[in-house]
Amino acid sequence: MFSFRVIRTRCLHNLGSRFFHTTNYAASSKVAVVLSGSGVYDGSEIHEASAILVNLSRGGADVSIYAPDVEQMHVIDHTKGEPMEQTRNVLVESARIARGKIAALSTLNSSNYDAVVFPGGFGAAKNLSSFAVDGVNCKVNSDVERVLKEFHQAKKPIGLCCISPVLAAKVIPGCEVTVGQDKEEGGKYPYSGTAGAIQEMGAKHINKTVAETHVDEANLIVTTPAFMCETRLHEIFDGIGKMINQVLAMTK
Repeated sequence: MFSFRVIRTRCLHNLGSRFFHTTNYAASSKVAVVLSGSGVYDGSEIHEASAILVNLSRGGADVSIYAPDVEQMHVIDHTKGEPMEQTRNVLVESARIARGKIAALSTLNSSNYDAVVFPGGFGAAKNLSSFAVDGVNCKVNSDVERVLKEFHQAKKPIGLCCISPVLAAKVIPGCEVTVGQDKEEGGKYPYSGTAGAIQEMGAKHINKTVAETHVDEANLIVTTPAFMCETRLHEIFDGIGKMINQVLAMTK
């Protein structure tokens, strides 16, 4: 009988590699993906992270996954949307999405990659930065700031979706990003106030629908609203797919 022990043994054996490689062949682009935990309310939005990884795989990219080795701001019970009296580590939680193949963000060397991508989820505003608490006066995690600046200075593309474009808005002065619309439109864009915060931080917000992306050609930044819009799941995946295709096209 094929037992759980066999599965577990094989899984542990396969975790020898530090990174999550999406292909077994020579890839055209090497892309780093930065996670912020596991779960929309206190980490990475899992559907967004999956959509990013699927589309990178489809595009033939060789992917490595990173996360900061820090404690989460807090832990949310996702059945209630309420804080729990626990502490969790961002790197450890992100490893769930990466299937164990992950490294600390402090070890990310931008010279080894052609692009970097950040999924959304409240973790981007809580663990990668303090935007959820401090708004326009937020601080960005030092390694997140370093990575964004290194890729930007090297003129390598940066992809961000959902709430994560606030990271670029804070770190890269004058950049253009989208988080959807600057009006709620009857609740379809419930986080529309973020657009105003982006403007206050010195960046430019561009209104886009969930099916669209915005490409800042000058700064090589590609953004899409994703779950900043209340819509059907496949539309989130489609928008992220466009973002990834544009990021990969910029690496050629």
